[in-house]
Amino acid sequence: QVQLVESGGGSVQPGGSLRLSCAASGLTLSNYAMGWFRQAPGRVREIVAAISVAGTYYADSAKGRFTLSRDNARKTIYLQMNSLKPEDTAVYYCALKMGLMPAQAMVTLPPNYWGQGTQVTVSS
Repeated sequence: QVQLVESGGGSVQPGGSLRLSCAASGLTLSNYAMGWFRQAPGRVREIVAAISVAGTYYADSAKGRFTLSRDNARKTIYLQMNSLKPEDTAVYYCALKMGLMPAQAMVTLPPNYWGQGTQVTVSS
Protein backbone atom coordinates (compact mmCIF):
# COMPACT_ATOMS: atom_id res chain seq x y z
CA GLN A 1 0.00 0.00 0.00
CA VAL A 2 1.37 3.40 -1.00
CA GLN A 3 1.54 5.98 1.74
CA LEU A 4 2.40 9.66 1.45
CA VAL A 5 3.84 11.45 4.47
CA GLU A 6 3.94 15.24 4.39
CA SER A 7 5.94 17.64 6.52
CA GLY A 8 6.99 21.27 6.61
CA GLY A 9 3.79 23.22 7.07
CA GLY A 10 3.44 26.01 9.58
CA SER A 11 2.82 29.70 10.08
CA VAL A 12 4.77 32.46 8.43
CA GLN A 13 4.43 36.19 7.82
CA PRO A 14 3.68 37.56 4.36
CA GLY A 15 6.80 37.53 2.24
CA GLY A 16 8.23 34.58 4.13
CA SER A 17 9.17 31.10 2.95
CA LEU A 18 8.29 27.50 3.75
CA ARG A 19 9.38 24.17 2.33
CA LEU A 20 7.00 21.25 2.17
CA SER A 21 8.19 17.67 1.80
CA CYS A 22 6.29 14.57 0.78
CA ALA A 23 7.81 11.10 1.02
CA ALA A 24 6.20 8.12 -0.68
CA SER A 25 6.53 4.61 0.69
CA GLY A 26 5.31 1.29 -0.61
CA LEU A 27 6.01 2.18 -4.25
CA THR A 28 6.96 -0.76 -6.44
CA LEU A 29 6.83 0.99 -9.81
CA SER A 30 9.04 3.80 -11.04
CA ASN A 31 6.63 5.64 -13.33
CA TYR A 32 4.45 8.07 -11.45
CA ALA A 33 3.69 11.73 -11.05
CA MET A 34 3.51 13.57 -7.75
CA GLY A 35 2.15 16.93 -6.89
CA TRP A 36 0.75 19.36 -4.36
CA PHE A 37 -2.83 20.50 -4.10
CA ARG A 38 -4.32 22.95 -1.62
CA GLN A 39 -7.72 23.69 -0.18
CA ALA A 40 -8.67 26.88 1.60
CA PRO A 41 -11.81 27.12 3.78
CA GLY A 42 -14.91 27.33 1.61
CA ARG A 43 -13.01 26.72 -1.61
CA VAL A 44 -12.48 23.73 -3.86
CA ARG A 45 -9.22 21.83 -3.83
CA GLU A 46 -6.85 23.13 -6.49
CA ILE A 47 -3.56 21.99 -7.91
CA VAL A 48 -0.45 23.96 -7.02
CA ALA A 49 2.32 22.10 -8.83
CA ALA A 50 3.16 18.65 -10.16
CA ILE A 51 6.23 16.78 -11.34
CA SER A 52 6.91 13.66 -13.38
CA VAL A 53 9.79 12.30 -15.43
CA ALA A 54 8.33 14.30 -18.31
CA GLY A 55 8.61 17.66 -16.58
CA THR A 56 7.06 20.05 -14.09
CA TYR A 57 3.77 21.95 -14.02
CA TYR A 58 2.88 25.04 -12.01
CA ALA A 59 -0.46 26.67 -11.51
CA ASP A 60 -0.47 30.37 -12.36
CA SER A 61 -0.66 31.20 -8.65
CA ALA A 62 2.63 29.34 -8.06
CA LYS A 63 4.68 30.47 -11.03
CA GLY A 64 7.71 32.54 -10.11
CA ARG A 65 7.27 31.96 -6.35
CA PHE A 66 7.18 28.18 -5.83
CA THR A 67 9.68 25.55 -6.94
CA LEU A 68 8.92 21.85 -7.04
CA SER A 69 11.76 19.33 -7.04
CA ARG A 70 12.05 15.57 -6.79
CA ASP A 71 14.52 13.16 -5.24
CA ASN A 72 13.92 9.90 -7.06
CA ALA A 73 16.15 7.85 -4.77
CA ARG A 74 14.19 8.96 -1.71
CA LYS A 75 10.83 9.00 -3.57
CA THR A 76 10.33 12.44 -2.12
CA ILE A 77 9.18 15.76 -3.55
CA TYR A 78 9.88 19.20 -2.15
CA LEU A 79 7.84 22.36 -2.62
CA GLN A 80 9.86 25.48 -1.89
CA MET A 81 7.43 28.34 -1.37
CA ASN A 82 8.81 31.88 -1.38
CA SER A 83 7.16 35.30 -1.23
CA LEU A 84 4.16 33.79 0.51
CA LYS A 85 0.90 35.72 0.53
CA PRO A 86 -2.13 35.51 2.82
CA GLU A 87 -4.07 33.94 -0.05
CA ASP A 88 -1.66 31.00 0.04
CA THR A 89 -3.20 30.01 3.38
CA ALA A 90 -4.67 26.53 2.98
CA VAL A 91 -4.26 22.87 3.80
CA TYR A 92 -1.70 21.49 1.37
CA TYR A 93 -2.09 17.91 0.21
CA CYS A 94 0.48 15.72 -1.47
CA ALA A 95 -0.82 13.44 -4.22
CA LEU A 96 0.50 10.66 -6.40
CA LYS A 97 -0.73 9.34 -9.75
CA MET A 98 0.62 6.04 -11.03
CA GLY A 99 1.77 5.80 -14.65
CA LEU A 100 3.92 7.57 -17.19
CA MET A 101 2.43 10.96 -18.00
CA PRO A 102 3.23 14.66 -18.29
CA ALA A 103 3.05 16.53 -15.00
CA GLN A 104 0.14 18.59 -16.29
CA ALA A 105 -1.97 15.44 -16.41
CA MET A 106 -2.47 15.79 -12.67
CA VAL A 107 -4.63 18.84 -13.38
CA THR A 108 -7.38 16.64 -14.79
CA LEU A 109 -6.64 13.05 -13.76
CA PRO A 110 -7.60 12.15 -10.19
CA PRO A 111 -4.64 10.97 -8.09
CA ASN A 112 -4.46 7.41 -6.86
CA TYR A 113 -3.18 8.42 -3.44
CA TRP A 114 -3.39 11.43 -1.10
CA GLY A 115 -1.43 12.52 1.92
CA GLN A 116 -3.10 13.59 5.14
CA GLY A 117 -2.55 17.31 4.54
CA THR A 118 -0.43 19.96 6.22
CA GLN A 119 -1.59 23.43 7.23
CA VAL A 120 0.10 26.50 5.80
CA THR A 121 -0.90 29.83 7.34
CA VAL A 122 0.36 33.16 6.03
CA SER A 123 -0.58 36.00 8.32
CA SER A 124 0.88 39.08 9.91
